Amino acid sequence: MLGLKLPTDPRWVNIVEKNIEEILTDHAFCEQKAASTAISFIVLFPEKTELVQEMTALVKEEMSHFKMVHDKIVARGWTLGRERKDEYVNQLMTFFPKGGSRTDFLVHKLLYAALIEARSCERFRLLSEHLEDKELAEFYRKLMVSEANHYTMFLGFARQFGNREEVDSKWQSLLEYEAKIMRNLGTKETVHG
Repeated sequence: MLGLKLPTDPRWVNIVEKNIEEILTDHAFCEQKAASTAISFIVLFPEKTELVQEMTALVKEEMSHFKMVHDKIVARGWTLGRERKDEYVNQLMTFFPKGGSRTDFLVHKLLYAALIEARSCERFRLLSEHLEDKELAEFYRKLMVSEANHYTMFLGFARQFGNREEVDSKWQSLLEYEAKIMRNLGTKETVHG
């Protein structure tokens, strides 16, 4: 369903289980960044009314997810750690060339967002299926559904605002590029690393 070209090795969950505090901190910041991304769509493309309405709802949802993750951290007697660089996102964002039309910029930004949500969904599925901590497994199962909805929404907007054939071609190329990035990741207890 997600179209990812390289699935995450399920052993990644073993790495996560050794440091639940780390994955929760990283996850909290991922939710905050997702809310920031939604806000950036509103700021950059205010004339896209349907997009603005969806992004407004998404900001609320992502911040509610941030609170849910933060509550899990606090309930376990921890505090929110510091934000880490997201190697995955930093590498991914180099795929499309800078410049181009405003529409190209919008489509590229939407495709990046769709792919990040797709990979998060895939990772949350693994956590929901393999974590020994059943409370967290159930938590990630619920979030997995949200991530899948976000992925399809972003991809749908990219296809709506761009030329469908070109968008689908760019999407396939981005998926191939992402698979190359993923070959060197999956060794850290972070959502994308």
